Amino acid sequence: MEKNTNGLSGLQGARIALAYSGGLDTSVIAHWLQTEFGAEIVTVSGDLGQEKELVGIRERALALGARAAYHVDLTESFVTDYLWHALKAGALYEGEYPLATALGRPLLAKTLVEVARKEECTVVAHGCTGKGNDQIRFDASVWALAPDLRVIAPVRHWPFGSREEEILYCQKNNIPIEATKEKPYSIDENLWGTSIECGVLEDPTVAPPEDAYQRTISPEAAPNTPEQVSIEFEKGIPVGLNGRKVNGVELIRTLNRLAGKHGVGRIDMIENRLVGIKSREIYEAPGATLLHFAHSELERITLDRWTSHFKAKVSQDYADLIYNGLWFSPLREALDAFVDRTQQAMNGTVTVKLYKGGLSVLSRWSPNSLYDKALASYTAEDTFDHSAGEGFSKIYSLPLRTIARVRKPESLLSTIEAIS
Repeated sequence: MEKNTNGLSGLQGARIALAYSGGLDTSVIAHWLQTEFGAEIVTVSGDLGQEKELVGIRERALALGARAAYHVDLTESFVTDYLWHALKAGALYEGEYPLATALGRPLLAKTLVEVARKEECTVVAHGCTGKGNDQIRFDASVWALAPDLRVIAPVRHWPFGSREEEILYCQKNNIPIEATKEKPYSIDENLWGTSIECGVLEDPTVAPPEDAYQRTISPEAAPNTPEQVSIEFEKGIPVGLNGRKVNGVELIRTLNRLAGKHGVGRIDMIENRLVGIKSREIYEAPGATLLHFAHSELERITLDRWTSHFKAKVSQDYADLIYNGLWFSPLREALDAFVDRTQQAMNGTVTVKLYKGGLSVLSRWSPNSLYDKALASYTAEDTFDHSAGEGFSKIYSLPLRTIARVRKPESLLSTIEAIS
């Protein structure tokens, strides 16, 4: 399908800060903007803990003709200012996706704006498509921080109609890329997880090929011996593993390796994109899956019933907010205030068993635990006042008794006949 390039008019000679991942799309963008518009390109690559794609990325950008190439280590900020907020909130989009890519976009956009200001760029660019979620995340985040900057996404307008055409363009122009016609996957990786799409994965009736996975072993090939890990939390933030204090980046890396080795964290889901379409997405989030599981188990013994039930609603809203590109919004700040208050007593240790892709809790302990064995027990230690249950049950059921009384007898009779 031929695209309308009017959205890229006025770029001649412009200085553009490009969010550069080194992948297929952004490599083509860097070359194409210079060739077609004579633009000056400043690449911005953020290290969010990805382990493969950043190797030699600055050199690759300069080889493509970039005026300047920034490679910024964002891992500490990513963990402290983004990941821990999402973990404390229990943010899982549609109950499954830990939002790895979605959480990385606002931080990358923030860094893109900072470099654009430093290099006196009037335009910022990213490699997102016109039907994906990331275009909204980049656009909204940039404009929330710098409403005067022009934001472009060449993929929405350029003449290339497919990834195969982009691969041919790279081959003709000697642009080194890892994507091939045989493995055309689009992969985004960071410390919190990996997103994989395109190719055969677009068919929801086909199981993901093993070569699509980047950081987890197949559960069938995982060790036959279970392994356990104890995770210590302070105010909802994981701070230790197996009795040893660990900083956030090291903790997540360790759990990625551990959980990935046991096949934990593979997610194959049909999700609802912001632009209105359904999309088949493959995710790998071994460490994030394990941490969310342990965190939720600790909350079960530290949060009261009312707060726990209400927080479940907030968790969904918080996940939607991240997914939909609204990180830099007053709503996120307001929700953080509520979440942080719920985490004040979230101290303790959870021990989890990992086996063949599954997780099971072995132990939950907290100095702030609301679990009272004497109240819960059915042994001689039981301190619960059973006689109070009769009155409580009568009051609780009073609305149902009232409804039954005012209904017409024939209505009740017809209901009984229908059942029988």
